[in-house]
Amino acid sequence: MMQIMALQVLIYYLCKTKTIQFYKMETTKTNTPRERKLKGKVVIDIQKCKGCELCRTACKEDALILSESLNNKGYRYIIANNDLCTGCVNCALVCPDAVITVYRTGAKKKKIEITPGELKEGKNIISSIIAELK
Repeated sequence: MMQIMALQVLIYYLCKTKTIQFYKMETTKTNTPRERKLKGKVVIDIQKCKGCELCRTACKEDALILSESLNNKGYRYIIANNDLCTGCVNCALVCPDAVITVYRTGAKKKKIEITPGELKEGKNIISSIIAELK
C-alpha cells in the first residue's frame, strides 16, 4: 500500500514539474466511401429520435451525424450517410428507443456463363464420380 502511494506521489510530482507530460493521441477518420463487400442502409424514424448520440458513438465508420434541425419533439435527430455504412448494426443495437433499422445489402454476384460443351463435360465428371462411389 505504501509503495502505491509513493508511486502516485512521484507521478503527481513529475506531472506538476512537467518532467512527464501525458498527451492525448488524436486519431482522425476519413469519411470517404470505399469499396466494401457488405453495405448497409440505415433507416431512422426521425420523429421518435431523441438525439442521444449513442448510435453515433457506436458507429465505427462515422456514418451518422447529428442534424441541425429539430423534430416534432424538439430534439436534434440523427442523419445517416449510407455511402459509409457497412451494415454492422451497432447503431441499432445501442439505440434505447429502437428507432434505427439497418438493412444489409451484399455485393452483386457475377453471372457465370457455361457453354453446352462445358456442361456436358461437367456431367461426365459427375457421373464418373457417382460410378466410383457405387
